[in-house]
Amino acid sequence: MNRDALLFRQIHPNFIDRGGRVTSQAFKPSPKDNSRLSVYDGDQITAEESWRHYVHELGYASTGVMAVTVAECHDHDLRPEHDPDPFPEHAVIDFGGLSKKCIRSTAKKLAACANGRGWQYGPVG
Repeated sequence: MNRDALLFRQIHPNFIDRGGRVTSQAFKPSPKDNSRLSVYDGDQITAEESWRHYVHELGYASTGVMAVTVAECHDHDLRPEHDPDPFPEHAVIDFGGLSKKCIRSTAKKLAACANGRGWQYGPVG
C-alpha cells in the first residue's frame, strides 16, 4: 500500500465527544473484529463514496469519515492490509499481537492523527 494513502474510517455517532472530536473508540477494534479494524482504501475510493457505500449499501450508521495514513499506521507498529472480501475497496488495520493496553494507547494516537487531519467527509446530520 502507498505510504501516503488515506485509510478512511467511518465514524459512528456515539464516537464523537461533546466537543465534536472523534474519540479513540472509533479507532479501536472491537472483540468481534479479531484485532482488525475495517477501513476503506483511499487509493481506491473517495471519502464521500466510502460514506455512501457504508450508509446506503451496507446500511450502517456513520456521521462522517476520518482518516489515518498508511505511514501513521506503520509509525505505530500497525499493519494496514488490503482485504477485498467483502468489497474491493476494503482494507484493515491489523492490531494483532498488541496487548489490550497497547491497543487502547495506539487507538488514542490514531484518533489524534485523524482529529488533527479533520473530517474527510461530513459530519453529516
